[in-house]
Amino acid sequence: MFTGIITGIGTVRRLQPLGQGHDMRIEIATPWPDTASIAVGASIACGGCCLTATTLGPDSFTVEASAETLSKTKLGTWTEGSRMNLERSLRMGDELGGHLVSGHVDGLGTVHAVTPENGSWRVQVDVPPALARFIAQKGSVAIDGVSLTVNEVAGTRFGVNIIPHTWDVTTLGTLQPGHSVHIEIDMLARYVARLTEPLAEPMPEPMPEPMPEHAPEHPDGPPILPPAEAPPPPLTGALTGPLELAPKGIP
Repeated sequence: MFTGIITGIGTVRRLQPLGQGHDMRIEIATPWPDTASIAVGASIACGGCCLTATTLGPDSFTVEASAETLSKTKLGTWTEGSRMNLERSLRMGDELGGHLVSGHVDGLGTVHAVTPENGSWRVQVDVPPALARFIAQKGSVAIDGVSLTVNEVAGTRFGVNIIPHTWDVTTLGTLQPGHSVHIEIDMLARYVARLTEPLAEPMPEPMPEPMPEHAPEHPDGPPILPPAEAPPPPLTGALTGPLELAPKGIP
């Protein structure tokens, strides 16, 4: 889990194709002075995408991205020198400065406009219709891993305001119309929407196995038949003559 508060900007130092070019190993240089405190296997949000640190260097770490990740995110377009927002995973007791971010990118948005507004910048982003339903005015959204508040929503377009500090210490300060950005919707909106969806029809019960029409055959012999019922035991003290009924009223 992450909080959407960026703690550094990383730079792609080296790319190494894996799996016949379908996957990618990415070495990322970081400004963090304490990479020794990062454990191998730790989760790091890279541009809002949660990745696992596989190896560590004095000023860098390495991650591996699968073909699925490369095709669904901007990672497939990264080259040496590409920059991305970095955030280490949230620990119990840390300050939750932004909102809960999972690092699971829901889709890509396209920057529509970047407009200076007083001392900040207003950025408008277009998103696919499937994601637009989860974005609400004054709700939260993560853009390239940065926790932001939604100021306006109109159809499949929403707008955010970015203050100078966020503009300077994240990659959002380089946004231009037409740029692609990672979008992660607020997980609360995701679950609320799921709860309001109609329940799916229950799965049909499995059909009972049909009874065999014939007795099963032994692989080395004739059919195996159930044991025959034993005959009833003989009666003892049976009458040898005709049964005579007592007259009515006489015991």
